Order: sequence, then structure tokens, then C-alpha cells
Amino acid sequence: MKKNVYLLPLCLLIFSCEVEGDLTRDAELGKPIPESTPSVAAGNFTPTSGIKVTGSAKIYKNGNQNEVRLENFSVSSGPDLKVYLSKSATPADFVNLGNVTSSTVYTIPSQVDLSSYKYVLIHCQQYNHLFAVAQLSQN
Repeated sequence: MKKNVYLLPLCLLIFSCEVEGDLTRDAELGKPIPESTPSVAAGNFTPTSGIKVTGSAKIYKNGNQNEVRLENFSVSSGPDLKVYLSKSATPADFVNLGNVTSSTVYTIPSQVDLSSYKYVLIHCQQYNHLFAVAQLSQN
């Protein structure tokens, strides 16, 4: 009887796993950009009230894709932090580039017109709280 109690959860765990699909697989990053490559646009992060943040956001052209790179970046911890490319300093008209993780490179979708997006935001989506803003200037 005890074997069945342990065997049932184990079987459920094994048979509930799914194969990783295209939508759940992490996107492969392009080739690393040489350090001598100039950025297309850049801006330093400024925090909102009660938040600590350091670093900058820079946009690089990597082959035929654009990437946002967070350099020397650190931010106060918070739940559900996202990186947004935004048309304004508030999360009203933006492109969600993904979760804030230890990876500091975020691919910008190819259909995004970079000239319309002037800000990189760090935003807590769960509580709708803006953590930091970097206003981009063209280089």
C-alpha cells in the first residue's frame, strides 16, 4: 500500500511533463557584439520613489536584429519585473521585452520602429508599479 502512495505522485509527475515547444523555449541570442561596436541609442536609469537602481540601457544592432542591453545594471528586488521599450516615460504604449533576469540582453521584435520608442522602463507588472526609467538618446 505504501508503494502505491509513493508511486502515484511519481507517475503523475513523469507523465505530466511536456516537450519544450517553440513558445516556451528561450530565444537563442545572436553572436556577441564586440565591445568596440557603438550603440544606436543609450540612456541612464533613474529610479522612481523608494527604488534603488543603477546602470544604463543601450540599444545595439546585432546583425539584422536590435537588442536592448542593460549595462552595470542593478535594481531593488520586486515581483514580476519586466523590461519595456516605451513611447513615453510611463507604461502606456510599450513593447514587453521580457522578465528582468540575470540575462541582460533583450531582443527587440523586428517590426518595432525604434524611432518611436524613446524609453526603457523597468516595471512591476503584477502591482503596476514603475521602478525605473531610462530616456534614450540617439548616438
